[in-house]
Amino acid sequence: MSLNNLKPAAGSVKSKKRIGRGEGSGHGGTSTRGHKGAKSRSGYKSKIGFEGGQMPLQRRVPKFGFTNPNRVEYHGVNLDAIQKLVDEGKVTDVITQEILISNGLVAKKDLIKILGRGELKAKLKVEVHAYSKTAKEAIESAGGEAVTL
Repeated sequence: MSLNNLKPAAGSVKSKKRIGRGEGSGHGGTSTRGHKGAKSRSGYKSKIGFEGGQMPLQRRVPKFGFTNPNRVEYHGVNLDAIQKLVDEGKVTDVITQEILISNGLVAKKDLIKILGRGELKAKLKVEVHAYSKTAKEAIESAGGEAVTL
């Protein structure tokens, strides 16, 4: 370290632009706000998304379709994921919502739907909110039971 590469500690030096501190600062007069108009005045606020009178993006973009506010959103869990839990020895006979949550397959508030991808070899009692047709058939053909909550 020498005198030519000394620097102040990070965060210890304030911004060099001292606004509204008179003409000597170089930022006196209008204090970098320009001349006249709403933006130069104190207390100025604009609406979110306001683009200076130009048609805002939210209104320019075309809108289509309908979003159903009452839609029930399920989180899918496939049969191959359940079979993997059986292979790893984490599940033996019953699969519940708590087991799927503790193994990180779904979140706490999710509604669960078992989907039919993969193959199920173990005889299991599965207790979740919904099943696809193929998943229910696969569970029952393996000798298990599909219980809807």
